[in-house]
Amino acid sequence: MPPETVRTPFGDWLHGHATPLSHLDPAAPLDDLEPLRDVLGGTRVVALGEHSHFIAEFAAMRRRLLRFLVERCGFTVLAFEYGFAEAIALDAWAQGRGADGDLSALLASSVPIGVPEPLRFIRRHNRTAATPVRFAGIDIPAAGGSLLPALTPVADYLRRIDPETLPFVQSAITIAASFAGDSAAVAAPAWARLATTEQDALSALLARLLIRFRSLAPLYLSRGDQHSYDTALRCLEGACHGDYTFRAMAALFAGEGLTADTSARDHYMAESVLWHLNRLAPTARVVLVAHNAHIQKTPVAFDGHLTGLPMGQHLHRALGDTYFALGLTSLTGHTAEMRRDEEAALGFSLHDTPLEPPVPGSIEAAFADTGPGLAFADLRPARADGLSGPDHIRMQSIYQRTPVIDAFDGILSTPSSTPTGLEKP
Repeated sequence: MPPETVRTPFGDWLHGHATPLSHLDPAAPLDDLEPLRDVLGGTRVVALGEHSHFIAEFAAMRRRLLRFLVERCGFTVLAFEYGFAEAIALDAWAQGRGADGDLSALLASSVPIGVPEPLRFIRRHNRTAATPVRFAGIDIPAAGGSLLPALTPVADYLRRIDPETLPFVQSAITIAASFAGDSAAVAAPAWARLATTEQDALSALLARLLIRFRSLAPLYLSRGDQHSYDTALRCLEGACHGDYTFRAMAALFAGEGLTADTSARDHYMAESVLWHLNRLAPTARVVLVAHNAHIQKTPVAFDGHLTGLPMGQHLHRALGDTYFALGLTSLTGHTAEMRRDEEAALGFSLHDTPLEPPVPGSIEAAFADTGPGLAFADLRPARADGLSGPDHIRMQSIYQRTPVIDAFDGILSTPSSTPTGLEKP
């Protein structure tokens, strides 16, 4: 430890409680992860985060953790920060439908945040598994890039169950198609350029469809089955939350946003996790993969301003201690900073950005001071002991201020991080 470093009580605690890990190789033996078995006992949802998307070390570590949780701990569902509606086809592929090479076409328009390799692992695993692992999407359609992936299956359902409403959903699809993109960075500016009358018409159409869906549930169920109804309704709810998110983002960019208004997306993600849990066997256990800012259990704030209530806060409120938020972070290296760029294919460009040394009072500084390298720490005992923990954690190349031992149940720290490109799967 450098002579100028003054270790805090939390630093002393971490020095005695951090568990070193051996490597990042997803294909290597898993024995070094065995201490997590007892830590995660009794949990039903384990969320695996990352402080930035497009980081090689985080992707590798999450693939190792997924293997461990499936092969040794009996987890049976992989839920991903990926569109609820779009994931239905991916789950079918993971269960063995179609050819191995079909995955590239299924993911052709998605933002490459690490979905392909976990899916390939699940498909291989399911060929011989007694209990197949399911794949579940939780996000609004196209992560806010388009309402079409959700509205298309709604139209297919209504064509069979309530054809009178088809003109309404078709009108919504026509408006949604006029600003659709592969990410929110493309779609949100395009939505903002729509005439106010079109924006309002879309919202009104979606609201009318949603209220009718719920009001006529007995009629719809008499004409079809419960699962089809539930799925179509969840897709429609995704379109409504996506539409709300466009409004919230436009107001935010204009400096007129309501407090934490973009939380609509995180609320939908949390409710999607619960939707899946309510339809799974009571013994089902879920690995949930998303950004740290989505899985944390405390509000997201910058410069003292509340910006969002994350999915993890909603899930902890619903599931209590059976929800475990494991944040992933790095001490040094580089990150992939995302910057809006309407000329880029996905509406943003990635910039290889060096990370500054860990700031005092951060969880990264605490790990750096203990010097364990690649390591994991269960933060719940520190919370139970009433320790005053770190109040900063990395988010991309900056820091978010939050009580880390309340925001996360565990932290996995890698010595360095390396950005990856925007390769298609």
